[in-house]
Amino acid sequence: MGSRSEPYEAPAIQTFASELAEWRSQAGLSKTALAETLGYTPQWISQVEAAKSIPSKEFAENLDTYFKTNGLFHRLWKRIIDTRYQAVLPPGFPEFVEREVEASQLRNFELTLIYGLLQTENYIRAVVGHKQDPDTADRLVAERLKRQEVLTRENAPNAWFTLDESALRRDIAGPDVMREQLQHILTLGERSNISIDVVPLTARYYPGLTGSFTILSFLNAPDVVYGEIAGQGMLIQDPRTVARFAVRYNSLRGDALRVEESRNLIKNVLEEYG
Repeated sequence: MGSRSEPYEAPAIQTFASELAEWRSQAGLSKTALAETLGYTPQWISQVEAAKSIPSKEFAENLDTYFKTNGLFHRLWKRIIDTRYQAVLPPGFPEFVEREVEASQLRNFELTLIYGLLQTENYIRAVVGHKQDPDTADRLVAERLKRQEVLTRENAPNAWFTLDESALRRDIAGPDVMREQLQHILTLGERSNISIDVVPLTARYYPGLTGSFTILSFLNAPDVVYGEIAGQGMLIQDPRTVARFAVRYNSLRGDALRVEESRNLIKNVLEEYG
C-alpha cells in the first residue's frame, strides 16, 4: 500500500503516525533532520506522520534503533501488517457489512461494476486485488466470498439488483472471467429471493447515472443507504435522505428492462464474449 491523498483510518496506522510524531518532537528533531539522519526524504516522514503512507519494516526498525524504543515501532508495524486488509476498506464499509447481515431487504443499483454480492471469485480478485499485495488480496477475496452467503443462507433477504448495461460490458479481467461472471449472474437470478434487471444503454439519461448505491431495509429498524465515491464510503441514516434514495431507486427501475428481458440481454452480452 502506497501513499494517498487522504489519511488511512486504520487504528494501527494512526497509532504509528502519532508515535512517530511524538518521538521526533521529544527528540527536538524537525522532519528534515530526522529524514537526513535516517536516509529518507522529508516528504516520506511527512506522509507517514500524516497516516497517508504505510511504513516499511526497515523504516520501523531504523526508528527503533535510532530512538532506542525496545522494538515499539516494529511492533506497531507488525500490527499494521496483521490488520492491513482493513486499511484498504472504504470508511463506512465495515459498518455497512454488519448491517447487511441483519437486513430483510436489499435494493442495489450499480452503474459501472458488478455488485460485490454478485461477483465470482475471479472477478472479485480483479477488483479488490488491484495494486494489493497477495496476502491482502487473498484476505479481501475471502471476506467478500464469505459475505455473499447472506444471499443463500436460510431466511435470506429479498434482494433486488439493478445493473446498468455498461457494468456487464466492462471487461475488467478478460473474456474468460467475464463469461464466468455473467453466467453466475444468470444462475443467481434463478433464486426465488433474488431479482436482477438491467437498464439498457438505449435508455440514454436516467436517474441512475448520478451514481451507485445500496438500500438496506430491516424488520425493526429504519432503512439505511450506502454509497461510495473515489474510494470513500458513506453510510447514510438520515430518514429524509434515505427516502430520497428510495424514490430514486424506484424511478431508475422504470428505465430497466423487465426481468426476463434483462436475462435475455445478459445472455446476449455473454455470447459476445465468445
